[in-house]
Amino acid sequence: MSTQMRTDDGVAFLRTPEAAFEALPDYPFAPRYITFEGLRLHYIDEGPRDGPVALLMHGMPTWSFLNRRIIHRLVAAGWRCIAADHIGFGRSDKPTDDGWYSIGRHIAAHRALIAHLDPRDVTLFCQDWGGPIGLAQVADRPDRFAHLVIMNTWLHHEGYDYTPALRQWNQQWQADGLFGVNIPDPLSVGWFMMLPTGRIQPRELFGIINERRHPALDAAGEGVRRGYDAPFEGLGREGCAGVRRFPLSLPFDNPVGGAAIDQARCFEALRSWSKPVHFIWGGTDAVFTEAWGRQWAATFPAASFDLLPEAGHFLQETHGDEIAEIFLERRGVGAKT
Repeated sequence: MSTQMRTDDGVAFLRTPEAAFEALPDYPFAPRYITFEGLRLHYIDEGPRDGPVALLMHGMPTWSFLNRRIIHRLVAAGWRCIAADHIGFGRSDKPTDDGWYSIGRHIAAHRALIAHLDPRDVTLFCQDWGGPIGLAQVADRPDRFAHLVIMNTWLHHEGYDYTPALRQWNQQWQADGLFGVNIPDPLSVGWFMMLPTGRIQPRELFGIINERRHPALDAAGEGVRRGYDAPFEGLGREGCAGVRRFPLSLPFDNPVGGAAIDQARCFEALRSWSKPVHFIWGGTDAVFTEAWGRQWAATFPAASFDLLPEAGHFLQETHGDEIAEIFLERRGVGAKT
């Protein structure tokens, strides 16, 4: 059980015990940290120091574990891979006050990491909330970035049509919603992740919630579940504040916390992006649909668009090797398909 701590400014937070991260599958990476507002921000930095740099962003409710297969493949190809855990996720510290979290703060934390490491000619890989957080870095310092890889994400802007699935997601995380009530007890983050990655069916998820009955997983599935449960092991409801705040920061529901104005600014700023951009899209995602991905890609004159027809929202988990191979083949091509 983690003991609550406080920053010098009085922010209460929890820190996941290191033992929770032992022997996770395909995640042998050494932990590294910087301090942001008195909190530890965890990141990994793998591969040759002089290799081309990839910055990989995760969203919600995941952590850098999500990108592990992409990292392995890129490092094998000579790349340096940097991947952080947003505050409240992974090995990073977890403020217990829901009100601490905002998209602006997540952007600032990554800005601090980038300033600390000072990478150049960076390729950004972003998905889910990694889109608004990562693309803000590009909009503000385009000179640092050479390529963009955009996967199942968005930037808020006037006229953006939020899908029914995304509006339902927001509703499910309200205080009286399905996940707002049941995560982390009885439905842990790891067990939740088994549904969208195809390892359990909806009836089994509801069996966990209603009957406290956990379905059997094969060894590989159990390893993945442990990977997504590890950051919150023993932290209880307080430790999941960051998880709750992301879906409640969608700009149609929370324009201030969701940095709606700044997201729209970044969307407009990126219209002038002329360097390579590769869209790699999970085709079964009802939250960020193929139609939206193609519409967004069409605003970049030199964009490529690769569809993974059977992949869903968490395509790095289910198709990480394919994503890396597509990128390595596409790098420097930028041909519209």
